[in-house]
Amino acid sequence: MERVKLQRRTLLRGAAALGAIGGLPQSLRAADPGSGIDWSALATDVRDQMEFAWDNYRRLAWGKDEIRPVSGTFSSFPLKDRHLGLSLIEALDTLWVMGLDEAFAAGVDWVKGNLDFAVDGEVSVFETSIRLVGGLLSAHHASGDPALLAKARDLADRLLPAFDTPTGMPRRFINLATGETRQSVTSPADIATYLPEWGTLSLLTGDERYVEATKRAAVAVFERRSKLGLVATQIDVDTGEWHSRRATVGSYCDSFFEYLWDSWQLLGDADCKAMYNVCTSAILKHQQVWRDGALWFADVDFETGEIVSTEQDELASFYGGLLGQGGAMKEGAAYTESWAALQARYGILPEGYDYLAGEATQMTNSLRPELADSAFTLWLIDRDPRWRSIGRDHFLAMKQFNRAPFGFTDMADVTSNPKRQADHCPGYWWSEQMKYYYLLFSDTPRFDYARNYLTTEGNVLQGFLPQSGATS
Repeated sequence: MERVKLQRRTLLRGAAALGAIGGLPQSLRAADPGSGIDWSALATDVRDQMEFAWDNYRRLAWGKDEIRPVSGTFSSFPLKDRHLGLSLIEALDTLWVMGLDEAFAAGVDWVKGNLDFAVDGEVSVFETSIRLVGGLLSAHHASGDPALLAKARDLADRLLPAFDTPTGMPRRFINLATGETRQSVTSPADIATYLPEWGTLSLLTGDERYVEATKRAAVAVFERRSKLGLVATQIDVDTGEWHSRRATVGSYCDSFFEYLWDSWQLLGDADCKAMYNVCTSAILKHQQVWRDGALWFADVDFETGEIVSTEQDELASFYGGLLGQGGAMKEGAAYTESWAALQARYGILPEGYDYLAGEATQMTNSLRPELADSAFTLWLIDRDPRWRSIGRDHFLAMKQFNRAPFGFTDMADVTSNPKRQADHCPGYWWSEQMKYYYLLFSDTPRFDYARNYLTTEGNVLQGFLPQSGATS
């Protein structure tokens, strides 16, 4: 594997690759003439819902991690009993792309005046990186404010000791103040969902430690794949030994595959593209299942290819978009359509679904963005209005079922009649689906629809266009 040394031209090369996939900018209205749908009005509605939720967050939970939209209270994450302004940070670049500049400025002011990572508490390295490091970098991309970059770098420095293991793969948890790490048995997603954010950090700071540590971790997972080319869900980062035999495209492995492609797309890393191709070929060969005209991906034994589960994880509904990006558009479109059919059936996707039994296995939904993510990604590729329609259905169902007195909440049971709400708004809601909806419907001049990059958390690290009068 080549040693990665990032320069600005590598970022431009990644942009060119995306431009070749996504085509030239195009008006959303021109994409589906005669549809009769007022996409601009939908975009305004998305923006209005964001303002409604933000106003309640600012009034009831300002600076707290996550609001409880039914009760009007709040909860902390990723620390157990301390707050880092998670939802606020995750919302920043969504506020900016929607043109909510006063709200964006208020959030940035809070970060600059209040955010301090010198906390004696343990966090998930993976969750903290994708949500907070990524959120701060995307807000820096929107505003150019060096204070946001400094905050992102401070946090990455506090997470970096987790990568100091015999294999170079990070332990799962770290104390932000002491650097003490814990839990060596972890997943490919926890190990290798860093390179786009940390590669961007290296590019912006000139410090190669970030890109080198995170690429080494991704390579270490890949090199331990089975003879079939598959990886499993659990591995010990100290010994390099697998603690599971189950291969999946869902939780525990999903963003490992995603970030192999993304590191090529954003950073121009040819090694990562080659690794993505090997993994994807293995998945398509050993996990692809067609049933009643619908495409699914079974969980299999990573060494034998034998099917071990027909249950589908809702988190895997992002995968159709990734397949499309990587060139398997037929399979990507079919898999997204499989999930869209379930959305039509249930209104909101259940967390688990067994394609063999034809029934939901987990009735909850944690206000998930993955199907909207896939629809947006596929739409960027071919501008087929079908993908926007899937995004529209996702948004309208959220308005109907998830809206609560003080924002939008996750669901306790999507199969009951009426559907039952829970009382929690995850931080990623602010960063992901609200942004996907708006970008799908708005044709905003603040976003480059041909050359862009969104992280697994929906954070925009490439593609914001400068605007006169925007917050700086």
